[in-house]
Parts: sequence; C-alpha cells; structure tokens
Amino acid sequence: MQVAKKSAGIPMDPITMAAESRAGKLAENNIMGAMMSPYEMVRQLGACNAVVVFSMSGCCMCTVAKRLLFSLGVGPSIIELDEHVAGADIQAVLYELAVDGQQPIPAVFVGGKFLGGVQALMGCHINGTLVPLLKDSGALWL
Repeated sequence: MQVAKKSAGIPMDPITMAAESRAGKLAENNIMGAMMSPYEMVRQLGACNAVVVFSMSGCCMCTVAKRLLFSLGVGPSIIELDEHVAGADIQAVLYELAVDGQQPIPAVFVGGKFLGGVQALMGCHINGTLVPLLKDSGALWL
C-alpha cells in the first residue's frame, strides 16, 4: 500500500490559512490607506455599506454591539481599528464625530449615517427604532 505525497498546493492548515487571510487584509488595508484620507475612508465605508461597525478587537462594548446586530440578523461590515493600517487616524476621525463625553468606539453607521456608539445602539434597540432603521438601510429584509 502506497501513501500519496501531499502536494504543496492549497494549504489546509488553519493556522497557515489564518495567517494568509490576515496578510491579505493587511495588503488591502495598505492599498486603501494609501489611496484615501482617513475621513474619506470613514465616509466611503459608511456610505457604501448598510451597517458598519468600527471596532477594537479586545473591546467588550464592541463585542456587545456586534452581537446585538448579529442577533437581529444583520451582517455588518466590521472594521477592526487595531488591525487596520490607518486605525489610529480613523479613530481620530471618529473622536471628532462623537458627542462630547461619549466613547467613540464602537462607532456604528446605519444607512450611511453615524448612529453613535453602543449607548445609542442600545437606546435605539430598547425604544424600538433600531429595526426600522435597519430595514430602511437595507440591512434587514423582514
């Protein structure tokens, strides 16, 4: 009985695949960062996607915002600022958008408009205005 040799083609190792995926994202981030100012990136991402969440990978409030959206059936575009080449510059733009005294991360955009942070997102969810906003933006089809 002979054993076939592994081909050096497509890597099936999850660690290798994750590293290659991350390298691809970093290359994409480098290209986007070189082409636009941080303000333009935020504006473009907010305008071209139904829901965008600017997040930090270790932030518990960011996790809360993402889980709420996922639980409603929304697949937001998530920008992890600590993994993005222009993350610090984008975060500076988000600080300018945030209301005085409010934490700008996570920053949620719905239908091209800045909704706010986790407090605004939760407030809209509690008072019943979040689902209609998501429907109007095309993020929900219910």
